[in-house]
Amino acid sequence: MGIEVYNQQNAISDDPYVLILKLYEGLLKFLSLAKAAMEEGDIEAKFTYINKSIAIFDELRNVLDFDGGDVAYYLDGLYLYQIETLFSAGIDNNVGSMNQVMKVVQGLIEAWKDETGL
Repeated sequence: MGIEVYNQQNAISDDPYVLILKLYEGLLKFLSLAKAAMEEGDIEAKFTYINKSIAIFDELRNVLDFDGGDVAYYLDGLYLYQIETLFSAGIDNNVGSMNQVMKVVQGLIEAWKDETGL
């Protein structure tokens, strides 16, 4: 219990830029686990991790600042497309689509690090 409280306080006090990076990194982790489950034929785990990935994309969409300009609209469309890709990848067992989403997220991580200096 103590560690959970510590982690919650850490998350609350973290820089919002660091939190976005953590969401991206968590997303990459869940996508990797979904892909592994897909390759192993573990349907339940595959959908568990795809759903967790979609939940992170939804959270990323929720924190977009549309008053900040075109970047938020671009990211919203990008996130929505990744969600659609994940839905169809899960249904079709398409590892190539999973790889594509992972590549996009890796690009987001690199761009975020460059932009924020993290």
